[in-house]
Amino acid sequence: MPDSQKNTSGLPELGWRERFTAFRATLLLFAIAVVVSLPALSGSGRDLSYIENLRRFLAKFFPPDLSVAPQILEALGETVQIAVMATLFAAFVALPLAVAGAQNIAPRWMNLGTRMILNVIRTLPSLIWALLAVAVVGPNPLAGVIGLTFYSIGYLGKFFSDAFESIDTQVPNGLRLAGADRVQAFQYGLLPQVKPLIMSNVLWMLEYNIRSAAIVGYVGAGGIGLLLHTYQEFGQWDRFASVLLCILALVTALDFFGEWLRGRIIKRD
Repeated sequence: MPDSQKNTSGLPELGWRERFTAFRATLLLFAIAVVVSLPALSGSGRDLSYIENLRRFLAKFFPPDLSVAPQILEALGETVQIAVMATLFAAFVALPLAVAGAQNIAPRWMNLGTRMILNVIRTLPSLIWALLAVAVVGPNPLAGVIGLTFYSIGYLGKFFSDAFESIDTQVPNGLRLAGADRVQAFQYGLLPQVKPLIMSNVLWMLEYNIRSAAIVGYVGAGGIGLLLHTYQEFGQWDRFASVLLCILALVTALDFFGEWLRGRIIKRD
C-alpha cells in the first residue's frame, strides 16, 4: 500500500461490519422499502389534469360561509369536551400500564404482556374504536369519549413507558435502601423525573384528540364531525371550509398554549 494511503490517524481501521451500523442498516432497509413501494404512485391510467381538478374543487370552499358560526362553535365546544374527557381517562389508565411496561421497573413477563395489550389497542384506528362505541352506547358524545379513550390509552401507554425507561433508577433505588416503600420510591424518585415528559405527552394527546374528535363524528360519535359529515353530504363546501377554519384556529391556539405551558413546566422542574 502506498504511504499516501496508509492510516496515519492512529485510529484502528474498521471493517465493513463495524462500519455497517444500525443507522446505515435502517437507511438501507428504508431505501429498499421505497423502491418496493413505487407501484403505489401509479394513478388510474386516465389522462387527467390533477391541477385543474384540484383548482375546481378548492374553488368551492371560497368564500367560507360564516353564517353557520353559532352552530360550529356549539359543535366545537362539544368536540373539546369529548377530547378533554377522553384524554383525562386515558392518562389515568395509561400511567399504571406504562409502569408495568417499563423494562427498568417491572419484570420481563409483565413487560411483554403489557406491551402486547398496548400494541393491540394501537392496532385499531380511532374511527374503528368510535364505531365500536357507537354500536354499544348509541350515536352520542359518550361514544366519542369511549372511542378516543381506548385509542389514547395505546399511545399514552407507549409514550409514558418510554419516558420511564429513560430515567435514572438510582434515585428510587436509593430511596428504597433508605427505607422508603415502593409507593414512596415511585412518588419521590420516579415521578418527578418523568413529570415534564408526561405533561408534554398529555398535551400532545389532547391536541390530537381534538382533531380526532372532529373525525369520529362521521360515525355518529358526536362533536363537530357531525357538521362536517352533513356539509359534505350536501356539497356545502363553503360551510365545510368554515368548520375547518374554526378547527384550525382552535388547534393553533392550543398549540401555542401547550408550548407556553411546557416551557413553564420544564423551567420550574
